[in-house]
Amino acid sequence: MPLLLASAEAFSSAGFVVLRCDLPFRQQRSFGPPRPADAARDRLGLKNAIAELRNALAGKGHRFFVGGQSYGGRQASMLLAEESLADGLLLLSYPLHPPGKPEQPRIQHLPDIEVPVMFIHGTHDPFGTIPEIENARKLISAKTLLVPVEGAGHDLGFKGKSKREALPSFLVKEFKQFFA
Repeated sequence: MPLLLASAEAFSSAGFVVLRCDLPFRQQRSFGPPRPADAARDRLGLKNAIAELRNALAGKGHRFFVGGQSYGGRQASMLLAEESLADGLLLLSYPLHPPGKPEQPRIQHLPDIEVPVMFIHGTHDPFGTIPEIENARKLISAKTLLVPVEGAGHDLGFKGKSKREALPSFLVKEFKQFFA
């Protein structure tokens, strides 16, 4: 995902240790959407990646944050609702509901999240409107922040050759301020 690559580079350049990982469903298939049956295994894969990073950085005083874009962010949020494995959560284009189906919200686990959550969301994202994300934020007892990306869809302006070059650096700046 171009946005994840650019964001990882921006965070790394800002001094963060970054681990990018493919969820198990993506390791099995290089294209296509995830299947509902993959979700528990994908969360376990993410949990294992977090454990590996923690082991690699043990004793170095690092804070740990988990994040993801779309389905990956949803799985990260579900994992942190199950277990507090990180100090915060970064959700890029959280898929609040299937496109055109706001009556099917994916919010059941949000009240169980106990760490701060930063949402980055396009104002034209078909997976949830800005007001819908604002309402979902209210379900989380920890502090939250919504950073709208004006005019962007679900890809946050990183589709094909089109890239919002300034967005990753802006995310790092907002992240540092929010999680200070």
